[in-house]
Amino acid sequence: MKEKKRTTIYDIAKKLNVTPSSVSRALNNSNYVNEATKKLIIKTAEEMNYQRNSLASNLRRGQTKTLGVVVPKINQNFFANIIAGIEEASYHRGYNLIICQSNESYEKEVQSINTLINQHVDCIIISISVDTQNYKHLENVINHHIPLIQFDRVAEELETLKVINDNEQASFEAVSHMIEKGYHRIALLEGPQNLAIFRQRKNGYLQALSKHKLPVIEELIIENAWTKELGAEATRKLLSLAEPPDAIFASTSDFSALGVLEVANSLNIKVPAELGICGYSNENFAEITSPSITTVDQFSIYMGKTIANLFFQEHENKHTETIPKVISIKPKLIKRASTDRNSK
Repeated sequence: MKEKKRTTIYDIAKKLNVTPSSVSRALNNSNYVNEATKKLIIKTAEEMNYQRNSLASNLRRGQTKTLGVVVPKINQNFFANIIAGIEEASYHRGYNLIICQSNESYEKEVQSINTLINQHVDCIIISISVDTQNYKHLENVINHHIPLIQFDRVAEELETLKVINDNEQASFEAVSHMIEKGYHRIALLEGPQNLAIFRQRKNGYLQALSKHKLPVIEELIIENAWTKELGAEATRKLLSLAEPPDAIFASTSDFSALGVLEVANSLNIKVPAELGICGYSNENFAEITSPSITTVDQFSIYMGKTIANLFFQEHENKHTETIPKVISIKPKLIKRASTDRNSK
């Protein structure tokens, strides 16, 4: 089947025997075209189902009214809510989004960045993948004079706008809560330490142990347990120890915490009586598991709106230095049944 060609201003000009520039002026409501001709051109454009090429028009003005967003996983509640928040704030400004998923791959992330640069987006917003340790592609964004906003997972050494959470304090509060509930051998499932957010969450864990005068037990700290499968694998290892933990803080995500819960249930370990579980990021399922999972709410929709508004503020105040380079949003500990050891 032959694809139908899209109507252009040249098609309209040819039909009416006028110049393409006259069509363009008429469609842009220019005073340089008389009213009778303007009405005829607009009527003909409607009849020929002409659709304005807003991208080309915006490019002529030096903008595309488009923001590029790169996230590790689109199907995670945290990142989905970030996108929703960005879209809501951007829609009211007449901006659209191009959304890319790195799927935790450095190569896909680089490819996404190159695509967005080639699309002439007005800003690139990114949370880097777990594989990302080289930032040349992000430096390339800066070199193209495209505003770059990093969020959540950020390359700290790059001087860009950043929107982050206070991960250290959130982890400190989560572990302190578990200690106050009577847990004293608390294991940590940590994420890749090349990412600042996971180093910060580990620091919060260590600070909580220190404040409550509990020892740091190295065998209770498991590296790179950041997915459901890796969380489950780490839990089986921890529960096979001669002295297993009485609680597990899955500092990476609720997916990892779900892996913990599934293993505990399979081994008939009672949660929270025999094992406390705390996750991170407040995924939708964390509230409906049995028992429900204690977690950390990062206020992701609000974070998304903050990211978009930061771009608009910076865009509208190009010649000032009043906008902070880093905005930190305080998360909230959501206490649920999985750590309620004292409940009857």
